[in-house]
Amino acid sequence: MVSAESEHLFDPDEEARRSVERHFHACTLQGVAKGTVAGLFAGIGGVETGLARSGLESELLCEWWEPARAVLADRLPDVTLAGDIRELRCLPKVDVVTAGFPCTDLSQAGRTRGIDGDASGLVGEVFRLLRRRRAPVVVLENVRNMLVLDGGRAMRYLVDEIESLGYRWAYRVVDSRFTGVPQRRQRVIFVAARELDPRSVVLADEAGPRADSDYAEEVFGFFWTEGLRGSGWARDAVPTLKGGSTIGIPSPPAIWHPGGVSGRRILTPRIIDAERLQGFSPGWTKAADAVSRRKGTRWKLVGNAVTVGVAEWVGHRLVEPGEPIRDGRPMRDGESWPIAAYGSRGRVWVSDVSMWPQRRRYQHLHRLVDLTQAEPLSERGAAGFLDRANRGTLNFQPGFLDDVHEHVEHIRNSRAA
Repeated sequence: MVSAESEHLFDPDEEARRSVERHFHACTLQGVAKGTVAGLFAGIGGVETGLARSGLESELLCEWWEPARAVLADRLPDVTLAGDIRELRCLPKVDVVTAGFPCTDLSQAGRTRGIDGDASGLVGEVFRLLRRRRAPVVVLENVRNMLVLDGGRAMRYLVDEIESLGYRWAYRVVDSRFTGVPQRRQRVIFVAARELDPRSVVLADEAGPRADSDYAEEVFGFFWTEGLRGSGWARDAVPTLKGGSTIGIPSPPAIWHPGGVSGRRILTPRIIDAERLQGFSPGWTKAADAVSRRKGTRWKLVGNAVTVGVAEWVGHRLVEPGEPIRDGRPMRDGESWPIAAYGSRGRVWVSDVSMWPQRRRYQHLHRLVDLTQAEPLSERGAAGFLDRANRGTLNFQPGFLDDVHEHVEHIRNSRAA
C-alpha cells in the first residue's frame, strides 16, 4: 500500500517534466544577433523579409519558380539566388536555415498526398543539405493540416529527421491575425536548434485570442469557391489567402460589405490588397508580370508566402530569446499532434499555449482593403457560390445570402439594360 506521503512525493507528470528538461539543460538563451540566413523554398521572401527586420541578413535564397525568382531578384537584388534545390550541393556557413517547403501535398486545398508527395516530399532535400553542413538554427513552416494528415505522419517524419541530426525542436501553430493583419491564417512554425533553446523562440510569448470586441462588424470574408460544406467565414478578416482552391484555381477570397450600395456588397480584394494582407508593401510581386501574364500568378505567389509579421516575430525571438513557457504535459501514445509541442531524443512534451503569442494593433479589414476600388465578384462566381450554399446545410449571417442573390440579379439586370 502506498502511503499518502509517498503519493505526494511521486508525481509522474513532474518526473516526466524533469526528464524532458534534462534534454534541454545544455541549451542557451543567447540569441543570433547579426546572424546570417539561407532561405530554401524562398518564394517571394516573406520569411527572409521578416527576419531582416530583426537584423538577420540573407546570404542565399533558393527558389526554382521563375515568377518568384523575378520577385526575389527585384526585391532582394544583393542576395545570391539559386535555382532547383535538388541541384544545390551545399549550404553556405550561416546561422539560420529557413524552409517554407511546398504545402501542395499537405494542405486541404491541395492534393493531400502527404509528405511523400512529389512537392512536399522535397523537404527531404533540406535534410540532405543539413547533413553536409548543420546550421545552428533551422526554421520550417507549413500548413496546420500536416499535423493531422495521415495520422500526423508528416510531423513524425520531420521530428525524426531533425532529431537524427542532433537538434532539439519546438513548434507552434500561430494565427497571422496576431500580427495585426486581418487574415485568418494558421501555420506551423517549427524551430530546431543545436545550442539555442528552441522553446525560447516559439514558446516564450502568450497573449491569448483577441476578444470579439476587437473585430468590427462592417465586413466579413469568405471563400467564393466553396459554399457546400465550408466557406472559410471570417468576421473582420479574410480567410486564408491560398495558392489554390477546391476548384483548382488560385483565387482571391470574397468580402461581404452589408453597408455597400447595390452591386457592391459582394467584392473581391485586389492583388495589392492581398500583398498588404500578408504584410508586404503594395506592388511587392509586380516584377512577376515580366515573366508571367497569367492573372492568377501573383495570387499564387502571395497565397504561398509566409506572413511577414510572423517571420518578424520569429526573428525577434531568435535575436532576443525569451524565457520558455514550461507548463504542459507529456504527449500520450497515439495522441494527435497538438497546437504546440517541443521535444528531443524521442520525447515529446505538449505545450499549453494558444495560437496568439502576441496581439499587435489590429488593422480592420474595411480599412486595409479599399472597398471603393475592390472588384465586384463575377456573376459566375457569385451564382456558383449561391447554388452550393442553397444546396448545403451551412448557416450564414442573416441577410448574407439575400445580398449574394441581389448581387447576381444586379449584374444580370445591368447586362440586360
